[in-house]
Amino acid sequence: MTDATTPISKGRILVVDDQRNMRATTAMLLHDDGYTVSQAATGEEALAVLAKGQVDLLLTDLKMEPMDGLTLLRRGLEVSPRLQAIMMTAFGSIESAVEAMRLGAYDYVTKPFKDGELRYRVERALERTKLQMAVDNFANQFYQQHNLSALVGRSQAMRELTTRLMRVAQSDATVLIQGESGTGKELVARALHAHSRRSGRPFVPVNCSAISETLLESELFGHAKGAFTGAVKTRRGLFEEADGGTLFIDEVTETSPTFQSKLLRTLQDGEVRRVGESTAMRVDTRIAAATNRDIELEVREKRFRQDLYYRLNVVMLRVPPLRERLEDVPALAEHFLQRSNARSPRARRLSATALEHLMTYNFPGNVRELENLVEQAAALAEADELQPEDFPLRPQSRVLPATTASGLPSADVRAGSPEATGPTLAEVVEEAERRAIVQALERHGVDLARVADELGVSSTTLWRKMKRLNLRPPAGAPRE
Repeated sequence: MTDATTPISKGRILVVDDQRNMRATTAMLLHDDGYTVSQAATGEEALAVLAKGQVDLLLTDLKMEPMDGLTLLRRGLEVSPRLQAIMMTAFGSIESAVEAMRLGAYDYVTKPFKDGELRYRVERALERTKLQMAVDNFANQFYQQHNLSALVGRSQAMRELTTRLMRVAQSDATVLIQGESGTGKELVARALHAHSRRSGRPFVPVNCSAISETLLESELFGHAKGAFTGAVKTRRGLFEEADGGTLFIDEVTETSPTFQSKLLRTLQDGEVRRVGESTAMRVDTRIAAATNRDIELEVREKRFRQDLYYRLNVVMLRVPPLRERLEDVPALAEHFLQRSNARSPRARRLSATALEHLMTYNFPGNVRELENLVEQAAALAEADELQPEDFPLRPQSRVLPATTASGLPSADVRAGSPEATGPTLAEVVEEAERRAIVQALERHGVDLARVADELGVSSTTLWRKMKRLNLRPPAGAPRE
């Protein structure tokens, strides 16, 4: 904790210049103004500092060797996409400074510059950083306020899921949640209930695959005393328990046609009849159903009633598998580790190399597998900082680049062959960027301004990334 006599830093700045006197003078000026200042004499030194994630503003010279300022800027933005940068350039290199801004720099200043001019430009750049932090804080508060904090992740796929969830939550529409095992379908159902007008009433889950058909009918609809052997007293069913709230029917495709017909009748009439009773009673229960199967295929193969499918599928929520949103892995891993730390006397932390290691994995078990990996590592690791060797991964589930014949990414990132080696972190990030840009282009077409806005980058940064990824803009889109 900062004591009363310690000045609070106005921001963290990295000054990069291969001329020692210029670098030291600039750093001293900014330090005297209340900033926390680091120095680097080369681009490689600067990248090592940026990799630690403790820099708000990069202030770098353009003319350096062996790595010049433009290369440092490009690689620095790959390490820290939200990094603000100001380029220092000699009077005769204005064209290079403009090129730097096209690549994503915030501003440039021409040498020799006046102290006041540098202070002004630095303040403006850091104000932009504060604005971005405020937006992130607002997003986090939004998730907390609307009970979405359990849906960890800020990938495009998760943003689309939560937006759709928020829209349907206020209605009483029946929701069908589809996703692979381990993706968090029950968390989605709980978030749906928590933001609905029924949030003050019960949320009642039932897993159809864990209960036999005979017991499932009694469990959901209840039974009268003496209805069958062992029914020693009348019992309310889960439909009644969830009256006024939400009933979550998980793995609904695991049920038999006979049970499906009884469930359909209840959904159509809004009434339940206990086993062994002749009279029905009305219930006001919202239904959220879930399955890890391709339910449309189940309907075509006559294993699931088509009329029940249409009754359940008023609104579909698809929970993406983790391999489609690998950019969420760091946030999820930190979330699970913090939860583990709260139950343990030891405070574990994730190393950067451990996160890189996790992001090369395909996660066939999805979020649940990542949670188990983190729990296991936290329980068994010898050191407090978790390393790659603390996370044993399945050998045939490495992420491999996946492209179609057109050069665009395929819909999924498939598991590699046994002899394949895992890609680097840069390749994983590049593939995630490519997929996000292509999907945004498909949604917005020639409107590149909307594409950039959705992705949270400037138009110049979007052009830079598309050029680096060899992605052509749609026909009719404005040129750079």
